[in-house]
Amino acid sequence: MTVTAASAPGQGISSGFRWMQLIIGVVCMMMIANLQYGWTFFVDPMAKAHSWELASIQLAFSLFIAFETWLTPIQGFIVDSLGQRGPKLMVAIGGVFAALGWLINSWANSLEMLYLGAILSGAGAGGVYATCVGNAVKWFPDRRGLAVGLTAAGFGAGAVVTVIPIRMMIASLGYADTFFWFALGQGGIVFVLAWFLRPPTPSEVPPATAVKVLQSKTSSNPAQVLRSPLFWILYVMFIMVSASGLMVTAQVAVIAKDYGVAEMVILFGASTLTVAAIVDGICNGGARPFFGWVSDQIGREYTMAIAFTLGALAYWLLGTAATTPWAFVILAATVFFTWGEIFSLFPSTTTDIFGPKYATTNTALMYTAKGVSAFGAPLANVLKTYTGSWHAVFVVASIMNLIVVAMALFVVRPMRRSMSAAEKQNAMAQAAE
Repeated sequence: MTVTAASAPGQGISSGFRWMQLIIGVVCMMMIANLQYGWTFFVDPMAKAHSWELASIQLAFSLFIAFETWLTPIQGFIVDSLGQRGPKLMVAIGGVFAALGWLINSWANSLEMLYLGAILSGAGAGGVYATCVGNAVKWFPDRRGLAVGLTAAGFGAGAVVTVIPIRMMIASLGYADTFFWFALGQGGIVFVLAWFLRPPTPSEVPPATAVKVLQSKTSSNPAQVLRSPLFWILYVMFIMVSASGLMVTAQVAVIAKDYGVAEMVILFGASTLTVAAIVDGICNGGARPFFGWVSDQIGREYTMAIAFTLGALAYWLLGTAATTPWAFVILAATVFFTWGEIFSLFPSTTTDIFGPKYATTNTALMYTAKGVSAFGAPLANVLKTYTGSWHAVFVVASIMNLIVVAMALFVVRPMRRSMSAAEKQNAMAQAAE
């Protein structure tokens, strides 16, 4: 029986099983989301409790992002090497490390201890993230953008359901107890679900023959990927877009406070900051499957151009017109909606170019660009202090997004079309021999 890309997967298993794998990955990603997106609510309480400088506390955030990303190629290689056992072991260990990191945060009475917690939680989150994304691109060659988008959406939107509980717990129990209980709850769920994950066998997935986007018919190993100029072009693009977004995601509470809108009550007794955090999480998460699905239909580069052009406009408006509560909520949400899709577009593009066999490792190599970009978060504070306003920060973010648009359309797409044509010629030559 011939299986098309739009039908059920290969004969080895039912279609529902791969969707179950995807759902488990999404839930695991939701459980580690607060490590990044809930961080902003802990910053001011920690600063007040210990008289720490905001920039010093935000260094912990940068360390979290760095270790969440820079270790993922090693973690991905371990997952790919262990075969069927790889995903479950890595995600289980990742859940333990993530929990341990937040437990240390709850006990930290020095910046050095806080930094240790950030490193451990980052390593744990990275193991979970890289494994779940790698599993998604392997199970869904026919819907790669959508599958990675849904998986990444768990990380982007996972904090939405806990924004209010976290803020309430910090207000009533303090930030330390909040770290403690969320560490146990989130880490425990990841650890249990990990044991149900595994990669597909060749007979369990549909062939990628009826897709609408360019996909390589061969798989490149990590060494070959690192020698590819196209990989490094994408890497620079990822850094530029990611840096612009992280400057905002780590500073939302601070920006709202500086604009004087943070604690204004605007909806059902909720403040501007609370509403913004919920809406931002929804938009950040929703962007990933939405733009992933769009990229499955019209191509990765065209989707990048649309999303990042809108992102440039959103940053500009956030820096010039977000001084009222609802304007802040709407424009911050637009920034998140036009930034979050990088975590579906770049992994799916990487796998399209370099194939699925080493997908966990190769997408993890690309993901390390987020670690490089993480140091843009404290630099935003420096630029804001130097200029006296957030306007310059958003101008820089807008320019970076527009540069990436040009690179996607006029560098990446021509290179990919050339690679695809060469691959077809080689295939025809081999067939003629």
